[in-house]
Amino acid sequence: MARFLYILLVVLLFSVLIAIHEFGHFITAKLLGIKVNEFAIGMGPAIWQSRNGAGEPWEAGEKTLYSLRLFPVGGYCAMEGEDEDTGDPRAFSRQKGWKKIVILCAGSFMNFLLGLVIMVALSLGVSEINVPVISGFMDGFGLEGEAGLMVGDRILEIDGHAIWLKNDAFLYLDRNDGVSGVDLVVDRGGQRMVLDDFPMTRAIETEENGRMVKKFGITIGQMEELTIPGRFHYGFLQTIDFVRIVWVSLGDLVTGRVAVSELSGVIGVVDVVSEAGTQYQNETKSVLAGIFGVLSMMALIAVNLAVMNMLPIPALDGGRIFFVLLNGILFAVAKRRIPERYEGYVHAGAFVVLLALMAVVALHDVWNIFV
Repeated sequence: MARFLYILLVVLLFSVLIAIHEFGHFITAKLLGIKVNEFAIGMGPAIWQSRNGAGEPWEAGEKTLYSLRLFPVGGYCAMEGEDEDTGDPRAFSRQKGWKKIVILCAGSFMNFLLGLVIMVALSLGVSEINVPVISGFMDGFGLEGEAGLMVGDRILEIDGHAIWLKNDAFLYLDRNDGVSGVDLVVDRGGQRMVLDDFPMTRAIETEENGRMVKKFGITIGQMEELTIPGRFHYGFLQTIDFVRIVWVSLGDLVTGRVAVSELSGVIGVVDVVSEAGTQYQNETKSVLAGIFGVLSMMALIAVNLAVMNMLPIPALDGGRIFFVLLNGILFAVAKRRIPERYEGYVHAGAFVVLLALMAVVALHDVWNIFV
């Protein structure tokens, strides 16, 4: 029963993610005087529609249609002339480049903002956190001392990546090959220490449960109390960390470090997040803890959507921004632009490919759940 309730919660949150994304496009289009034909939440047949109160003075009586549709997945903000010039001076296609870019970025901005609000809200209940301070060494570490590392050193950078939280240190140490050395920057009593090509290598350690693992030989973690401003800052850092995780994952996908078969779609995400919520509840005996766990994962997904949607791939907002910039360059150089219909063909073709990929991933998700 608990699993079913978490699935409903995740589906609801997905609907919120999409609605807030489309609202970003909608509100910026309205503020910039662009005609919006329909703003819909959900897909499929309409179960509620209204034009009441939607007319702005510049619309001369033409009001936006607001729709709530049957299936709580998806949604859209249908602007006049998105893919072709309809002749309307308020059509999207007739707007200046900067207006188009603002509108196209607004959806991802709203997703990022939602993720940030969730993480800050969750962080307000946190009184202390584990910070990336070296707390100990394995026997035989051999690099301890003033010329090396010391207990109390706070890790600031690993291989050029800023380290804010304990998990950051684990993430970037794990990505080091453990052979060629590690570039470290640490804070030691207020003094910045730079340790380039520090000769740390992975050693085998036996954990309490008897499992053999390879580690760099240092123990990281020290509890630190948070002030009220510190809790806001902690929520912000977690959100920025989500952005970095998405970029790292994309890099792994491109380089082949992560296989395409490991991708998950909406079905797989719903299953994983609902299962995580159930696990949090079982471990803590608290429904509230389960909900907090789901909210944290949904914040990650919100940030993920924000970043992914800005990639320069046709059919995504990032792809549309790419064409806006490309048209700007072409017009500046040759006084020509790519015809809207050709750009529309590219986006339509890419959309079909994305739908096909989503279908394949969805089938893979179903297979993993039931097999």
